Amino acid sequence: MPDRNFTIWCNASFTGSALELLHAGIGSHRLVFPEVVQKSILSAGGRDPLLDSADIAFGQPDATQIIGSERLKWVQLTTAGYTRYDREDVRAALRARGAMLCNSSMVYAEPCAEHLVAMVLAQARQLPQCVLEQQGDRGWQTDKHRERTHLLRGQTAVLLGFGAIGRRIEELLRPFGMKLFAMRRSPSGSEPITTIQESQLGAVLPSCDHVIDILPDSPTTRQFMNADRLSRLKPSAYFYNIGRGATVDQAALVAALRENRLAGAYLDVTEPEPLPKEHPLWSAPNCFITPHTAGGHADEFDRLVQHFLANLNRFERGEPLTDRVI
Repeated sequence: MPDRNFTIWCNASFTGSALELLHAGIGSHRLVFPEVVQKSILSAGGRDPLLDSADIAFGQPDATQIIGSERLKWVQLTTAGYTRYDREDVRAALRARGAMLCNSSMVYAEPCAEHLVAMVLAQARQLPQCVLEQQGDRGWQTDKHRERTHLLRGQTAVLLGFGAIGRRIEELLRPFGMKLFAMRRSPSGSEPITTIQESQLGAVLPSCDHVIDILPDSPTTRQFMNADRLSRLKPSAYFYNIGRGATVDQAALVAALRENRLAGAYLDVTEPEPLPKEHPLWSAPNCFITPHTAGGHADEFDRLVQHFLANLNRFERGEPLTDRVI
């Protein structure tokens, strides 16, 4: 049992079984909600006076407000991304009072990885193109689709980023016999696949059949896949993005697709979101878009609450928290 009861502030719009799990799992701790909860777990929360009296925040608190919330010892985000909190003033404030910030990468690693691998397989088997044909002239273009279908065995993929999602993608792709690379800012040497730094990426890109972007949005990653890097890819290569839309020069990507310098692209994230209906990405050839659904799954909210409660038990016992990023 904890030495004292904590006040847990939550601005996530949990309902049904997820809300029941949360109430049942917090024990004697006090749970408070702001008057306005998030419409989406992806959106930023606004300032709320209740946060200043909380020990724990669960959801998406205002990044600036947590700096001055002296009582706050732990922030548990409901997303894998944490760009809006990845600031030196936030880090300094949390460090000064021994506070922590965790994301929910463990919740989203599996659905994001399965979503990405589903598209890699779909592209390899020309499934999106066949669906378009069914919706179009139903031309039964057997020879064309068979010629453009390929095996993954022996192909090369590079993962731009190798956190929890990248590691799960690697595990799912490994049985297909692919040659896999991962790019990391600071390789640890313990990665299960060949790991390179950014300075080495230019030499690897020309051999890649698949480039998988899992990068977060930060000053160092914005438009990371720029015109120069896209130009290094062979015309038969595919580009995928389940990281953040801002990490890609989208105008350069559209140009590469229209000029047949790239076989195709799959985007789950764009800049901006929602993507305007008139945006050229929608009509770019062989560009397939899903509306930021890679992390979605039917029991998503239940699993977010379960992840929080598991960390709450660790917090009560003074043990290291899972998915700590600050």
